[in-house]
Amino acid sequence: MIPLKDDNPSGTVPVVNIFLIITNIAVFIYLNYLAPFTSHSIIIRLGFIPYELSHFTDIYPQNLVPIPMTIITAMFMHGGWLHLLSNMLYLWIFGDNIEDILGHVKYLFFYLICGISATLVHGFININSQIPTLGASGAIAGVLGAYMFLFPRSRIKTLIILFIFIQIIHIPAVIILGYWILIQILSGFAEYGSQAGGGIAWFAHIGGFVSGLILIIIMKRRKKVQYPKKRR
Repeated sequence: MIPLKDDNPSGTVPVVNIFLIITNIAVFIYLNYLAPFTSHSIIIRLGFIPYELSHFTDIYPQNLVPIPMTIITAMFMHGGWLHLLSNMLYLWIFGDNIEDILGHVKYLFFYLICGISATLVHGFININSQIPTLGASGAIAGVLGAYMFLFPRSRIKTLIILFIFIQIIHIPAVIILGYWILIQILSGFAEYGSQAGGGIAWFAHIGGFVSGLILIIIMKRRKKVQYPKKRR
């Protein structure tokens, strides 16, 4: 299932969401085509490595930023065009409505906190891992969690590809996003139990999604109650 568009227009211009998308694309282009380092070196120097944080030890080659800052830098890095574009598609479809609810500044903090929480959950589960983690997936998972909570009945225009069967249908957000997080949970625990790594930080997605659910309840703006005017 590939989401294409939702039927939930935003009431404001999602300037922060657009800024995040442009920033992710710009960072990807710079690091992969313009930076004076090999892509492998960049991933190790700026990606999040659980072992480095848990042991506070910088694995060679030396990081370009302090170890705790790799939690942030890793959020704006991607492993390839497919990784980048799939993440940006989800952010484009679902992020504008969350920014509309929270406001621009709070949405930026929401996004960053979800990403940080997702990375820390992944680091805790894989405390001795020396494999770099990168991507905006954890932060975007927080956006998905918030969207499912706020707009469960919004209909998502979705491309379904099943062998030779290709069709576009409209699916409620609660179903498509509920299915998405279910896959993350099942895959995460199956991989954790077998101790076999598949290259996807499932628990980062789970951590980000749960963070988004919690944060949206805490941070969303309350609607002002309008009381009827008294006649004099």
